[in-house]
Amino acid sequence: MKALVLVDLQNDFMPGGALSVAEGDRVVPVANRLMPWFDVVVATQDVHPPDHLSFASQHPGRSPGDVVQIEGLAQTLWPDHCIRGTRGAEFVDGLDAGRIDRVFEKGTQHAVDSYSGFFDNARRRSTGLAEYLRGRGVADVFVMGLATDYCVKFTALDAVEQGFSTHLILDGCRGVELTQGDVQRAIDDMRNAGICIVQSDEAQRR
Repeated sequence: MKALVLVDLQNDFMPGGALSVAEGDRVVPVANRLMPWFDVVVATQDVHPPDHLSFASQHPGRSPGDVVQIEGLAQTLWPDHCIRGTRGAEFVDGLDAGRIDRVFEKGTQHAVDSYSGFFDNARRRSTGLAEYLRGRGVADVFVMGLATDYCVKFTALDAVEQGFSTHLILDGCRGVELTQGDVQRAIDDMRNAGICIVQSDEAQRR
């Protein structure tokens, strides 16, 4: 059994959103085309409280992109985004969300961010994604979405660490690139961890 993991295809990460990823909207048709080819389709959803400590607005004098320490963890600060109950947190309208079997929320805790779809950044809480995939008999995981250098990367790294044969669908991802080269470094990190880098047409054939 193989699963498609759609990472954070939400309005706030699309062009014009609060935390816009350049060309983020271009991955949506890729997701729609691929979903029928998979036994299981799951999605992660960033859902923050309005006072989430990853928001630069919660740290006077700080700006998005700054890095601070929160409860012993390095935290990159972001614009306010994907706040529960707002349109920005919803899946983008063009996504064929009816094909998604289950949604896994992340980033719901006030003080701890969650890039990975499997665990929060402190690895104190599991979302239940690994258990769900195992329960469905999934062995092969294909990851795509936003953003390559953050939530996609950490979701894919956790997938392989959890024992799944893991693939990154490269043309189904776009990155933030806070620093030049971040996306390529993320891809290299994933490849070095044993993740297979594929294009969407290859994913359909596997």
